[in-house]
Amino acid sequence: MSRQPSRPTGRGGQAGTIEERAAQALRSRPPSLGEVAKSFEDVVSSLGNVGSSSVTGLAKTVEGAVSSAAHARPLVPATTDPSVPAIPLTVLDAPTQRAYAVAVYIALWAWKLYDYSKLIRDDADSLFYFMKWTMIDGLFMYGLPALRIPWLEWSGPTSLVLFVTHAVIDWLMMFRIPIPIESWLVALTKILYDRELAVSERKVNPADIVRDSNLILGKYTIHVLPEGSAIINPGGQSYCLDPFSKRSITIPIRINQTAPVLIELARFDLDDNTNETLAIPARQARAMKKSSERRLPVHDADSPLDLQYEVKQPGLYRLQKVVDESGLEVRRRHSEALVVTCPTASIESVSEDRCKGDLSDMTLQLRGTPPFKLKFSRTVNDEDKTFSFQSIQPENLVSPFMGQKPAGPLVLHGQVDLSWAKVHKIGVPLNESLNTLGAWVYTVDEVQDACGNSVEYSTHAKEGDRSSRQLPSPEQAFIVRPRPRASLKHWRSPCVLEVARGRSVELPINLDGVSEGGTEQYTLTYRYTPLEDLSANGEHGPNARTLSIKLQDATKKPEIEHPGLYSLLSVSSGYCPGEILEPTSCLLLNPPEPSVVVNSENIYDSCGGNPIGLLLDLDLTGSPPFVLQYTIQNKEVRDAQPQREEIPGLRHQLELKPSKAGHYIYRFDSLKDSVYEPRPISKETTQLEQDVKPPASAWFTGYHLRNACLDTDLQLNVTLEGEAPWSLEYEIIHGKTRQKHQIDDITENRYSLSTGRLQVGGQYNVALVSVQDRTQCKVLLDDVYEFGVRQQRPKAGFGLLEGKSSVMSLEGRPAALPLRLTGSPEWTLRYRRVDDGPGRVRTAKLRYSNDILEVDSSGTYELIEVHDRDCPGTIDETASTFTVEWVARPKISVSENAAIDQIDGKYVKPAVCEGDEDATEILFSGTPPYTVKYQQKVSSSHGSHLSNKEFTAGLGVASIDMETMTAGDVEYRFTELADRHYGPEKKQKTKPDLLVVKQRVHAKPSAVFGTPGRTYKFCKEEEEGEEVIPLVFSGVPPFYLEIGIKHHSQPQPEIVRISDIQKPKYDFRIPHRLLSLGRHIVSIRTIRDAKGCQRRFEYSPPHVLVSVADAPSILPLESRADYCVGEWISYTLSGTPPFNIFYTFQGAERKATASTTSFRRIAESPGQFTITAIADQSSNCRFKTNITKTIHPMPSVKISKGRETVVDIHEGGTAEILFEFSGTPPFEFTYTRSSAQPKHHSSSNKAHHQHHHHGGGGGSGSGARRSQILETKSDISTKPFLSIRASEEGTYEAVAIKDRFCAFSKLGKKGSEVRAGGYAAVGGSGGSGGSGGGGRERGGRGGGGNLDAGTAEPGMLASPGSKDRTWAGAGAGAGGGSIEAARRPDDDEIVIPRDRRPGSASADEVVQVARRGWFLGF
Repeated sequence: MSRQPSRPTGRGGQAGTIEERAAQALRSRPPSLGEVAKSFEDVVSSLGNVGSSSVTGLAKTVEGAVSSAAHARPLVPATTDPSVPAIPLTVLDAPTQRAYAVAVYIALWAWKLYDYSKLIRDDADSLFYFMKWTMIDGLFMYGLPALRIPWLEWSGPTSLVLFVTHAVIDWLMMFRIPIPIESWLVALTKILYDRELAVSERKVNPADIVRDSNLILGKYTIHVLPEGSAIINPGGQSYCLDPFSKRSITIPIRINQTAPVLIELARFDLDDNTNETLAIPARQARAMKKSSERRLPVHDADSPLDLQYEVKQPGLYRLQKVVDESGLEVRRRHSEALVVTCPTASIESVSEDRCKGDLSDMTLQLRGTPPFKLKFSRTVNDEDKTFSFQSIQPENLVSPFMGQKPAGPLVLHGQVDLSWAKVHKIGVPLNESLNTLGAWVYTVDEVQDACGNSVEYSTHAKEGDRSSRQLPSPEQAFIVRPRPRASLKHWRSPCVLEVARGRSVELPINLDGVSEGGTEQYTLTYRYTPLEDLSANGEHGPNARTLSIKLQDATKKPEIEHPGLYSLLSVSSGYCPGEILEPTSCLLLNPPEPSVVVNSENIYDSCGGNPIGLLLDLDLTGSPPFVLQYTIQNKEVRDAQPQREEIPGLRHQLELKPSKAGHYIYRFDSLKDSVYEPRPISKETTQLEQDVKPPASAWFTGYHLRNACLDTDLQLNVTLEGEAPWSLEYEIIHGKTRQKHQIDDITENRYSLSTGRLQVGGQYNVALVSVQDRTQCKVLLDDVYEFGVRQQRPKAGFGLLEGKSSVMSLEGRPAALPLRLTGSPEWTLRYRRVDDGPGRVRTAKLRYSNDILEVDSSGTYELIEVHDRDCPGTIDETASTFTVEWVARPKISVSENAAIDQIDGKYVKPAVCEGDEDATEILFSGTPPYTVKYQQKVSSSHGSHLSNKEFTAGLGVASIDMETMTAGDVEYRFTELADRHYGPEKKQKTKPDLLVVKQRVHAKPSAVFGTPGRTYKFCKEEEEGEEVIPLVFSGVPPFYLEIGIKHHSQPQPEIVRISDIQKPKYDFRIPHRLLSLGRHIVSIRTIRDAKGCQRRFEYSPPHVLVSVADAPSILPLESRADYCVGEWISYTLSGTPPFNIFYTFQGAERKATASTTSFRRIAESPGQFTITAIADQSSNCRFKTNITKTIHPMPSVKISKGRETVVDIHEGGTAEILFEFSGTPPFEFTYTRSSAQPKHHSSSNKAHHQHHHHGGGGGSGSGARRSQILETKSDISTKPFLSIRASEEGTYEAVAIKDRFCAFSKLGKKGSEVRAGGYAAVGGSGGSGGSGGGGRERGGRGGGGNLDAGTAEPGMLASPGSKDRTWAGAGAGAGGGSIEAARRPDDDEIVIPRDRRPGSASADEVVQVARRGWFLGF
């Protein structure tokens, strides 16, 4: 939004610092010596606060300060007697005290003179020294009486006079104002005795000749309603409208001296460039004016007033028409007000909750007038970081605000194109990885558009509150949550769960990466295949079902009871999807209920063959270990002994040898395994009695695998005892199946028993049943070998990253590919990169089920085979490949639209000149923002300079400013480029630069004079062998040169243009038509070479001096031959004074002497005045001449019959003014329009009334304030009267009249009258008064006079407003002597020097300037 400028301080407030007020007061024209005492009070008051404070008040303040300081620390104890000195006379006598006071005063003057010399030498600050010495002198003048030294005890008024006197001296010294003492003495002499030499060589009083008040009579005064002005947006501010509220803004329309009744504004639409006219009717305009007046505490009717116009639509507003109460249009100043839509920023995002590893996926939407500046913050877990982007703009945008703010109009006439100012929407993407868990908040802090309108956002601002510049901050807050990871964790690998039929068990799920507290709900999906539907290799069959359950928290686990294969498919929390880690499958089995088959044999004594016990052969089914509950009872004793036998396997032999003889009954009660609770044994095997003794034995020996692979043949080593050959009977038990085998004719005591191909996974038991040796005695065995066959083959496959089997990685960094492995650690994995071909296979050793495979090259990787600790495995065909792609590195290039060539891999821009502005557009590809470092090497004639620079680009395009301030070859080497993903690459010696841009900056040519400082002398008449001025150039020829030749009396130099200079040295010859007598300054203004480079010498250009001299001669200051009575006939003399002039007047020969180079006489009466000869001091010869002047009497003019007439008209009306002449036609006259005294009647009075006052001609009217000349006009009449019509306000008064031969001019108020033959001039009213000078002769006595609307000082030019006429006067009294005039021989033009200070003019200097024509100055 726009910032409104603060209003200036009111009239009652402080108007500025002391230095500013003093500078403003002292910059004005210094008053004469007679006015110093009166105006010093105003000078002092200008150094303090705004308001009126007298010098006496300041003096009293200084005196009080000095007195306080003097009494603060007295030298001796104070005394109450005011007549006693502050320093007792006993300590220091009175003469010594006076001597010390004088010494201090002299020391102060020495210090003051030192500061004065330093001021002149160093051109220091005059105001500082003036204030310093005014304060020191005040302290001295008021402090010295406080010491009460005898003879130095002056009163308060005396101190004031001394203080004012010293302050005036300080003012004259510190502001270096010359003191024209000689001119003051001459002016005093002129006041006391004013006499001039006439053509008759006698002294006359010029006032007696020129003062004739009856030659010009009458005044005509017209009062009209003053013309006002209007301007829109005077401060040049920019404005904006809030797009989200219906509030409007106000644009100031400043009116001055008018009361508008109709205001029309043109509004240019920013979207379609159409325009419309908005009208403010009279009622609304008056209401706006009253409202603005009420806001001001004090309002002056003449002061500007700001009307506040309410704007509700964007656009470019201009004042088209303003009409005031009189029905006329008010002058409009060119201005405009640009109202755009306030910039806004918003954040667009997909969701509010994110998962770890996701991208932020946000877009900062900017809306307004580009280019933008953006500042935003990112808060992660209360850690803030601020970012800023510059120059956010769409591509190919052309806007006047892309460089410096335009100083001119934004829309030229007929070229309305405001498309750059309409609302643009730009999206700035923000994509960064969310790798930190917790709360993330993105907040927009500030956005600024091209016009400087900025919007600051605050998190403390209330929503909808747009009364201030702080608005509710757009923000995007979300929580980055963890991704859950699930796997099956069991003590057995692979996971096998056994549970009794009809009971359930918890699926051993392990959840990792859960939220703190573990109360978040999770969704788990798994696949279930019944045991009977499993495939041949133990995988899920076609009848598998997919189930989904919800877990209330991470500690809850699902219950399963149906036997089969369970595999995890997916897991997700309430916010994020998760990952499944290995192991993912678990087999649930319902083992068979425990049962036992008892085979018994009697145990006989080896000697007698009597039974000694019972040998039980227990064949069990179920899940070992078993617990067998049985009792041994002797029938005779009838005492049952409960027994408990723990059986680790499926087969067991139990010897029952009672200690006592008897008939024993062995009763089996219950059987318990690891799954089932104790169950009763069937009645068939409830009771046994006897057992046998085995004749032979066999058992398993050696190390055997406890885990076998599918489809393998397991070899078991058996050791036999007895006599060969043996016959071995054994069983292979798997689940409920039992396969019996018998091997005969075993001749070796070590035998390798084969299990055959194990095609079904699970637990296997190989039990040795019996063995029989050569004795044919069969012995039952109980040795069992237990092993397991794995349910599944090892399997390997790639996992997924964010649901994809591909990954984008940074180049040069290893990529971690997820693996999913089943089997027993560790695994050996063979894989290859597809692009390498089938011959190059790589091997990796892996230890974990969810291990990673690190690769360092991009491409597609394929798994070939896998082998775990025990078994070979298979590759998951659906997850056998994984693709690795590199994230593209950032690149830099030059815009193709640029006019640039590529040579040897380097971009070469067109050459430019030194100091010209140039820029290059750089393009980027990659992921913004980009950080660029480059080296800027400038190779010039002075050597090479290397500088390192860096910048950051928020988008894919940026521009850099080219270095053009030093001539030479500039090379830009872009060495480092980084984006959001890639940092800068390490610089290698052999690696070329990213981008090289070269440009040549041509040096500006220069030109100097071959002999600077030399003064060349020329004669007025051209002669052979004159000197030439040598010039030396640097640059590439040909050259173009502009040389200025300025005479010391001319305001502007003459320009000489020379082209096609082929050499670096040139001899310049000054055209004699440009030379006139006097000193000239020849300076070099412009030099341009063949490269088009140009150097302009604005300040202190190279120059030489040229002096033009002439032979002794006399020339009239004016070329005319006719003069009038009362005019001075002036001549300029060349040669060595003094001069003798010989002339005739009224038939009599006369001789005059001139001690200076000017000669003049006043025409006291009509007649013929002829110069016949002249001689100077250096020549005794008389140079004859014949210069004749004719003196004529004066004409007269009257306005309104010689009366003072006052007429009131309204704007648009006219009044008739009648002029009456006397003299010889044709009459040429000049009249002025000066400011009239204000009228106090109501402006609503529509009557056209007229007042008449009779008054003498030439007298100044009375009024409250001094009138000022506003306009000067001239006219010609061939008749004795002329009537003109006027419509502008002011007092019309004839100031000059000329007939065929003579002219007369008079001043306005307090002015003097001037007579001039054929020319009219205005004398001065300053100084000591007296009659003013005019015409082509000497200026009137005064300070230079009031010339039209401006004040002319001696030696200064005055331009009264006429387009083709110029007049200048110089005072000869208090303002200084006359000024010599030099006439140009080719066009009779008189020039005067402008470098004279007031009071420094001599009697030989130029008085006035006259151009061709009869009348100059009006």
